Amino acid sequence: MIPAAVLRVCGRPPELAKRRAPEPGAGEVAVTVAAAPITPLDLLCASGTSYFGTPATPYVPGVQGVGYREDGTPVWFATSAGMRPGDGSMAALVTVPFADVVPLPRGVPLPLIAALGLSAVAAHSALTRTGGLTPGETVLVLGAGGVVGQAAVQLARLCGAGRVIAVCRSAQAREQVRRLGADEAVELRPADDPESLADRLRAVSGPVDLVLDPVFGVPAAAALRVLRPGGRLVNLGSSASPTAPIDSATLRGGALRILGYTNNGLSTAQRAESPRSRRTRPRAGSP
Repeated sequence: MIPAAVLRVCGRPPELAKRRAPEPGAGEVAVTVAAAPITPLDLLCASGTSYFGTPATPYVPGVQGVGYREDGTPVWFATSAGMRPGDGSMAALVTVPFADVVPLPRGVPLPLIAALGLSAVAAHSALTRTGGLTPGETVLVLGAGGVVGQAAVQLARLCGAGRVIAVCRSAQAREQVRRLGADEAVELRPADDPESLADRLRAVSGPVDLVLDPVFGVPAAAALRVLRPGGRLVNLGSSASPTAPIDSATLRGGALRILGYTNNGLSTAQRAESPRSRRTRPRAGSP
């Protein structure tokens, strides 16, 4: 028997319980878990409010984790817990399809990899695969104080962005993203409307080529107003609001593009390739 976090009722915290140790099936490997982060997707699934629908309970949450294969190889792995029937990473031992396991170099800091995980994959793929970032472009990162935002600031710089502008709420977060490579850090204020925030962005950014948006809401509406003609916004979350006050004239007048991104749109090979293609891994910082 192994310890595991078991969610029995959606919307309530999981319970620590003993579960029978899983046996690997065909095409699966066993992983001894070292760390399993709680991600926004975990919370959505566990609350029953994700677009995947209400999960079958009881189940072990955790859409990603890090640990060791039986031969001692450190790995990062993904699961479909909460999205499809089956258990996730929040257990002492898990079995995972071989295709969802990414071997890591020995000696890497596993808690740091766990903290970045799919957040860094999302930032990288949204910038490069969906957003089509090319060297020299100006990138605006909304929600830059979060893990996705912090990773995006660094990855945009590593991918050759000419300028990187960040939007954060707190002074601590703005100082952090400057250390991580942002040229400017703009304050997001509680009373902001799209035009007031857009005015402050224009003052420091000039025309923006690409927006990385994990927040939506007012910040996304403001960011659209500072995009150059033909510019694009990639949305990969809604932590500010599930809706945004976007007007047709802004979209049509600038021939702008709004693109949706989800990690679930990546094949297992693409998801595994994303961290390998980063020449330098981002640092995890305090939000």
